[in-house]
Amino acid sequence: MAVAVEKLITPEILKPARYLGNERLAVHKNWDTAEIRWVLTYPEVYEVGSSNLGHIILYNILNAQPRQLCDRAYLPGTDLAAKLRQTDTPLFAVESKRSLTQFDILGFSLSYELGATNILEMLDLAGVPLTWRERAKGEYPLVFAGGQTATSNPEPYADFFDFFALGDGEELLPEIGLVLEECKRAGLNREQTLLDLTQIPGVYVPQFYDMAADGSVHPHHSNVPKQILRRVSTPIPAYSIGLVPYVETVHDRLTIEIRRGCTRGCRFCQPGMLTRPARDVEPNQVVEAIEQGMRATGYNEFSLLSLSCSDYLSLPAVGMEIKNRLKNENISLTLPSQRVDRFDENIANILGGTRQGSITFAPEAGTQRMRDIVNKGLTNEELLRGVKTAWEQGWDKIKLYFMIGLPGETDADIVGIAETVSWLQRECRGQRRKPLNFNLTISNFTPKPHTPFQWHSVSTTEFKRKQNLLRYEFRRIRGVKVNFTDVRISAMEDFVGRGDRSLGKVVRRAWELGAGMDSWYENLDQAFGAWESAIAEAGLDWKYRQVENGEWNLIESMKENNLHALFDAPLPWDHINTGIDKKWLKEDLQRALEAATVLDCSFEGCSHCGVCGTDFGHNIVISPPAIPQFAGEFVPNTTKAQRLRVWFGKQGDMALLSHLDLMRLFDRVLRRAGLPIAFTGGFHPSPRISVANALALGITSSGEIVDFELTQPVAVDIFRELLAHELPTDIPIYNVVQLDLKVPAASQIMEAAEYLITVATLSTVTFAQWQEWIETIKAKDELWWEQITKSGKSHLVNLRSRLFALELVQTNDNTAQESTVVLRYVGSYRPDGVLLRPEQILFMLEKVTGVEFQLLHIHRNQLFLADSHSN
Repeated sequence: MAVAVEKLITPEILKPARYLGNERLAVHKNWDTAEIRWVLTYPEVYEVGSSNLGHIILYNILNAQPRQLCDRAYLPGTDLAAKLRQTDTPLFAVESKRSLTQFDILGFSLSYELGATNILEMLDLAGVPLTWRERAKGEYPLVFAGGQTATSNPEPYADFFDFFALGDGEELLPEIGLVLEECKRAGLNREQTLLDLTQIPGVYVPQFYDMAADGSVHPHHSNVPKQILRRVSTPIPAYSIGLVPYVETVHDRLTIEIRRGCTRGCRFCQPGMLTRPARDVEPNQVVEAIEQGMRATGYNEFSLLSLSCSDYLSLPAVGMEIKNRLKNENISLTLPSQRVDRFDENIANILGGTRQGSITFAPEAGTQRMRDIVNKGLTNEELLRGVKTAWEQGWDKIKLYFMIGLPGETDADIVGIAETVSWLQRECRGQRRKPLNFNLTISNFTPKPHTPFQWHSVSTTEFKRKQNLLRYEFRRIRGVKVNFTDVRISAMEDFVGRGDRSLGKVVRRAWELGAGMDSWYENLDQAFGAWESAIAEAGLDWKYRQVENGEWNLIESMKENNLHALFDAPLPWDHINTGIDKKWLKEDLQRALEAATVLDCSFEGCSHCGVCGTDFGHNIVISPPAIPQFAGEFVPNTTKAQRLRVWFGKQGDMALLSHLDLMRLFDRVLRRAGLPIAFTGGFHPSPRISVANALALGITSSGEIVDFELTQPVAVDIFRELLAHELPTDIPIYNVVQLDLKVPAASQIMEAAEYLITVATLSTVTFAQWQEWIETIKAKDELWWEQITKSGKSHLVNLRSRLFALELVQTNDNTAQESTVVLRYVGSYRPDGVLLRPEQILFMLEKVTGVEFQLLHIHRNQLFLADSHSN
């Protein structure tokens, strides 16, 4: 049974369109015919989760499986979470609006060490017991986690999940679904089902394993593997097309993966170790996916995604091909952080244009020695060449990422960050250009499992000292903005990320004390206090003090020849087989401390890390095609050949769409429909779409007006058909007319608006009384309202002069406690701000009656324009 969310998702909720589940390309499968019902949840707010590429890909793949259904859920905002608890309503999936307890399997993405508190919050809101032991006593969904943190070290979270899905999920999750179908048909219980799941490579079921005194993990059941294999899949770009949200998201664009895995061998980089081998996607698949995706979604921006986009040798050719194909549609391309040593004019050309964005490089360290220690594979000359190329191609502001707290780091290396930035500024001067500005992010290095630096120890005390040293060095350097990561977050990430199974009680207690995403952003001190208290209550504050003070130093241990004892100690994640040979990690750490580098095995010789083979495959590097000739930048077509005026409505769920979201929707609808919209000129051209008036959130309407200007004439009936086909059904089209180009925009000639408002009182009122009150208002010449201007000044407004018509339309079923009616009124609605708002009708009623009223619903019937022939 669906949850009655219509009483929860109201205009008072922040961004209610987050929870509608009716996005473009959302999949709605029949609940009753599905044998296995999934919920994929991203434990962040909707704007983060719905734009996550992995979330979109797995959602599409699972819904492509016969007899399987996949819905979605996200961490609700604090306002909705409070409402759910107040009304004792369980957290629901956004499409079916069903409680999460009604599904067979509930999957979470665990991609961040501290993200588990959000997962516990969602489970609690859903009424699902937090631990696998508690869930074993009842009929609850199987709860699992995947993602980078789950694959890296699942042990701190082992109490909360029935199983973990390790590595890539494209093939793994459908296999899990098939096994669950068989188990369900066979009537197997929960434990028997989980035992069957352990036979799938990549599935780890913690309840069949015990933790030893040294933190290591070993099976206690004879039919489960001693080591669990990480799964590896080849990217399929077509599954990246989907879910076009109505609200603006953090990655509000089409994203296509071009290369999975990275073999650069940066010793601090966990994703680079956990995603090997490197696998290029065929260039023609990328081009086809982008072109199809842009047509299907209507986005005006796309991103090519990889851990190192520049290592995708086909990037210049693919980027230029797409740019040429879409050159007339004001499309822009973004890329994540670039390899500065591979950045050249070819990549600059595909990134530039009329909407050129920011560009990011990650030198990581300020000296050549430190870059060799971390195996960055970047020289000062390559760094300068890349930055200078960006500057010469028009970028005046560049983002740079650096880290502090790396093994072997000295104060000279810290000062080297400031010296490097100052040197880059000096080298990029002249040519009548303003000085190059930098936006720096200085993060604190935290050692990660399955990397050569997993044995290193950090010190928050040293972090603070080094941050202050950098602040001192940057005090005299202009044009540089420096952002530092909070050392407390870094320390907690390290403490939890490399912990063992005993930390489960810490994670749970931290959540109980208020730690979570909203707390991290809104009140860091309170959230950090929750973690500290949880650690102390667990009796592990002594261990955390080691993180604060720095337990030991790699360089000193190497001098004292103490590394072997450290290397031989078991680690909590040794039972996870990522393909990287632990012996190789030890050897690479030794190389790091000697500042010896390892070549990229995608392009040089094999580094013998242990990944390549039957289980994980091999590096796939595709030779690049020729780079197409540049067809030129987008030139906005400002031709105005036709103006069309459209009357439309906002009904049902679409009433919860904000005005800005509606404007973004119209832009995407026109792109999907292939209609020739005209653009404004200037540096940031935008489509010529003009909505007459912004409708407040939650108000329904059957009388909205929008003007479109086209570069070439389109038959009115064809325009209407194409527009209606791409719009949601709750935005109906009532009429389309062609106007003379000289006719003013509707927003300039509004005169009045007609509303239907549903009004209630807390006492019984007869029909005759309502009529008497209305006649009393109409008989008045003056009804004064105190209006406060934006500047805070007060002046009186005669509301009666703005009221043109008022009548009682219907009386609803009245009770002894309440009387409800629908009133129709016509009032002034001019572009100069002379308006009569629905709440002001209530003010007039209360003024003449002394009775208190409540406004239950507002519907705008129509807008009246000065030129009556176009009404």
